[in-house]
Amino acid sequence: MYKNKKSSKLKIIPLGGLEEIGMNITAFEYEDSIVVVDCGLSFPDDDMLGIDLVIPDVTYLVNNAEKVKAFVITHGHEDHIGALPYVLRQINVPVYSTRLTNGIIEHKLEEHDLLHDVERHVVSFGDTVTLGHFKVEFIKTNHSIVDAAALAIYTPVGTVVHTGDFKVDYTPVYGDAIDLQRFAEIGHSGVLALMCDSTNAERKGFTQSEKTVGKSLDAMFADHVNTRIIIATFASNVDRVQQIIDSAYKYGRKVVVEGRSMVNIIDTAQQLGCISIPENTLIPIDNIKDYPEEKTVIITTGSQGESMAALSRMASGNHKKVSIGSGDTVIFSSNPIPGNEKAVTKVINELLAKGAEVIFQDAHVSGHACQEEIKLIYTLVRPKYAIPVHGEYKHLKAQARLASELGIADENIFLLTSGSILELDAESAKVNGKVQTGDVLVDGLGVGDVGNVVLRDRQMLSNNGIMIAVFAMDGAGQLVSGPEIITRGFIYVRESDALMNEMTELAYETVNDLVTLGITDWSKIKSKVKQALGEYVWNKTNRKPVILPVILEV
Repeated sequence: MYKNKKSSKLKIIPLGGLEEIGMNITAFEYEDSIVVVDCGLSFPDDDMLGIDLVIPDVTYLVNNAEKVKAFVITHGHEDHIGALPYVLRQINVPVYSTRLTNGIIEHKLEEHDLLHDVERHVVSFGDTVTLGHFKVEFIKTNHSIVDAAALAIYTPVGTVVHTGDFKVDYTPVYGDAIDLQRFAEIGHSGVLALMCDSTNAERKGFTQSEKTVGKSLDAMFADHVNTRIIIATFASNVDRVQQIIDSAYKYGRKVVVEGRSMVNIIDTAQQLGCISIPENTLIPIDNIKDYPEEKTVIITTGSQGESMAALSRMASGNHKKVSIGSGDTVIFSSNPIPGNEKAVTKVINELLAKGAEVIFQDAHVSGHACQEEIKLIYTLVRPKYAIPVHGEYKHLKAQARLASELGIADENIFLLTSGSILELDAESAKVNGKVQTGDVLVDGLGVGDVGNVVLRDRQMLSNNGIMIAVFAMDGAGQLVSGPEIITRGFIYVRESDALMNEMTELAYETVNDLVTLGITDWSKIKSKVKQALGEYVWNKTNRKPVILPVILEV
């Protein structure tokens, strides 16, 4: 397949997804070829005020755009595809993915008006695509979304197996079980490195089959025949939705799908035959009033407490078409993602306060492999090098311990960070430098125009408010009117007349003193006013509002 003598090394460069949950993207580089696996986003931290999404910094790919052959996508979750519409504007190369993953990507590209600009290829399991110096094979796995794939990346120096997000499910709701035979065959041929999902590497045992959730949900339907049932789950979990619909049909209930992302993915799954919905089972939300509440089911987004999601709006009483009451049973068919616990608890409390029964246990299983499944993949693949991926540092470390227990030499286990350049071949591997990585913040239509300085200003504004001192000066540098003090989020003006008067007087005296000294430089005047007001406010209130002096020329 390749020449015998190889002097170059394979470079594996994670640009995101390590030491964090989300934003998965990894570049594989050999000489003049780069293949990128996944292109995900993450959601903003609490201190990222006003930020909608966080996408990876792909400066390295942009600087090497002539080498980039394609994006190869493992599955259709946001943390693996969400950044594609933004990154493809900078690096427009073909995208390879399986059927449902491609359908979800196409919907995203259509929303961003990129559908006709990006070349897309649908790949079947077992297919191999040639991309420069690389050949990439798609291997069937199981996850919490249909059509998830692992990748065997054949390079001139050896084979790298990338599991993507996976678990071993012998009884999946849709499609076949994970292709363990193919993993074993590739392992028998020799594997240079394994990049394995670490999300559940701290959990012992095996992850339960998705079908166990179906049995639990069916029992909940049987126990609540006299109430409306509202189930919140991840929009992309098509297998979960399938099982909910199966139980609803069994108990003679009509189903409403609510939430834009949920509707989009279910529509795509239906068109591709990835979900089977009995005729006349789905109804529009506008028609729900035509049926007895105990004969309806609402499948909705908002299982993570997202403020604008459908369930959160129902809980707060802001949903236009669904009101929660004592005749409702709400089921959370998910576990809170780390960091979302407070938001989820808030929604649960609001639902309980409205009289609903809330169930948040025994209605979810993970889509990620636990320790015994991770061990199974290592045993089948038998890699020389172990590179744990997909997780925070503690998850990566837990997998590293498993790899060590399975006999992989400690010097062959690499805990990388985003930006690390791992250079390897059959004889050696080492981390050799870093590339630029980081967070690019998306705020509305702006991509990357909000940085640390703007975020710091937003945090200061949120903590201490703002004070604006406005005054007018003529061309000769004389004070004509003002100053007038305007505040927002600092003090309640109507109850702070004395403080407002004192600040106004201080600003006036400061400007007047400067004018008397013959200082007419506006920047110096504004700086002195800001300094004087800042010191005064701190002494009086122990607060530091953002202070903006404004000079109007008349």
